Amino acid sequence: MTPARRVGVLGGAFDPPHVGHLILAQEAWWRLRLDLMLLVPVGTPTDRPAPRFGAEHRVRMVEAAVAGHPGLACSRVEVDRDGPSFTADTMELVAREHPGAELWFLLGADRLRTLPDWHDPARLLRLARIAVVPRPGWSAERIRETAATVAPGRVDVVEAPEIGVSSTMVRRRLEEGAPVRYLVPEGVEALLRD
Repeated sequence: MTPARRVGVLGGAFDPPHVGHLILAQEAWWRLRLDLMLLVPVGTPTDRPAPRFGAEHRVRMVEAAVAGHPGLACSRVEVDRDGPSFTADTMELVAREHPGAELWFLLGADRLRTLPDWHDPARLLRLARIAVVPRPGWSAERIRETAATVAPGRVDVVEAPEIGVSSTMVRRRLEEGAPVRYLVPEGVEALLRD
């Protein structure tokens, strides 16, 4: 397989994956003209409690979510290794899997200001550009101002529709017996009902 030239990464718990994740991934894939957008389920999270669904189940759900979209794929790079899932380590593994590719890491604008506090942010910025999605209260101008201090010359703003769906909402609805049909892709819904 010829390595992709432009590769994006959207990491997350995907606990479960929902339509908001897919919209963000699709928009980044399209707007950044990526050859491939990888959705990377977290292995061992460093900044949140362990996911409700196990790693293998979350991988199956992400695979089901991206099925049929030639530009999106699931990567097991975090779940197949031991230890905490630090973004810089993940991006280094992605770089090894796609030698010579230009890399982007996708995150929400609210996380951009915390980038200097991440594990080895300098290595992350050497490996990848940061694709930032605006959030409420975060205009493109505010993102550019923040980027100038935390990641000068390494940030691209990716506009995307705002979708008020979260994994927490989906899990809550499942617990209540409420429908989730249009909040998650069809294949994900089937796996949630197993």
